[in-house]
Amino acid sequence: MKSMKAEFGLRVVRWRSSTSGCAWQVFYKDGSVARLIESPYPRGPMSCAVFLHEVGHHAIGFKTYRPRCREEYHAWRWSFEKMLELDFNLTEAVRRRRDEALHYAVAKAARRGLKRLPVELVPFVEPRSRDLEPLPALLEPPCNPVLAATMKADHASSGSGGGSPEDGL
Repeated sequence: MKSMKAEFGLRVVRWRSSTSGCAWQVFYKDGSVARLIESPYPRGPMSCAVFLHEVGHHAIGFKTYRPRCREEYHAWRWSFEKMLELDFNLTEAVRRRRDEALHYAVAKAARRGLKRLPVELVPFVEPRSRDLEPLPALLEPPCNPVLAATMKADHASSGSGGGSPEDGL
């Protein structure tokens, strides 16, 4: 947590008791920028995911991705990649929380008149039934090359499929 705060120059304004968070920037007249977050203190998988999601907003950069629902997607993606990289427990509940948050973001954008839905958000148009398993942690190959190589090596060593073209490898 301290390394994340130092790496991105963040200040935690408040540790929340709920599992919600907020990230924002303040630009001062002298040109300096304060990078701020409110988040639950990262103790377990859910609070850790929310904390990293808020850090992710600063890591990817505000307004890098438009519309706003796409920024939310990439902040969640950054959070999940970081959790996998650090070998943190990415539970089904955390994945379900991401699914619900992104469905809410897509629905909110639609209510506000979204013209075109980014392709990466298509899986979140409809609410996901609680009877179904949540979507996989990463819906696309990871951006982090070290994580991508690790995941590729893990998949190859797991013995799944034998490597024939029919296996999709």
